[in-house]
Amino acid sequence: MRKLPLLGLLSALSAVFAIPTAMAEPELSAQFSSCMDRSGGVTMAMMDCINAEHRRQDAKLNANYRALSARVSQPRRQQLLDVQRAWIRFRDLNCAFYDDPEGGSAARGAANSCFMEATAARAQELTLLMPPWVMGTFLTLFIKKSQLINVKVIHHSCHL
Repeated sequence: MRKLPLLGLLSALSAVFAIPTAMAEPELSAQFSSCMDRSGGVTMAMMDCINAEHRRQDAKLNANYRALSARVSQPRRQQLLDVQRAWIRFRDLNCAFYDDPEGGSAARGAANSCFMEATAARAQELTLLMPPWVMGTFLTLFIKKSQLINVKVIHHSCHL
């Protein structure tokens, strides 16, 4: 195991706590990528790909939500439900705004893409909220995502 100086550890930990809200691109399926490649840039075909991926991501989000809900205490379960309902309301209002009535099919595509990407990002975020909160796991996820530093902290053991 590599020893981290205190300042380096604090920097890494501050970045770790930002993961749920600062994740980069959501992970979309290989089926989506393949479908978009086959669409040939045809709007209706692309919309079909986006809608199919949204359904896949929504199923993943629901599975991740159920798994997280099963792992938290009853008070946290209610809090999670409240947060999820607020997130759904935000996503729906935010993505609906993309669908400008004067924007034509491009606006409809942007709205559909917003729903798909927001749902995928939330599905990913829910996996990061799974207990137990093992700092080593979060630091490893951060390192994997950012590829900025190459340290591995195993569970709670940190040498200062």
